[in-house]
Amino acid sequence: MPETRHSPHSRSFPLSMASEGEALKIVTLLGGSGLSKRLASMGLSVNSLLEIVNRQGNSIVVARSETRLAIGSGMAHKILVEPA
Repeated sequence: MPETRHSPHSRSFPLSMASEGEALKIVTLLGGSGLSKRLASMGLSVNSLLEIVNRQGNSIVVARSETRLAIGSGMAHKILVEPA
């Protein structure tokens, strides 16, 4: 029987739904290897901690340590996070 994605991370939600000021941890990436590689090149992966700095149009600006990154809404919808 196939595993469900929801049971291990029942508190998780898409990054695109996060509010400004929230401290979060990445728990799952719903995209393929292209998304994983792109995020890894930006310094983000599963278990990365980040904070929502602000939302600008269709982008979300996140902080990881001293680095600020803008993530588009399409990519943000494929990143599942939970409160840190």
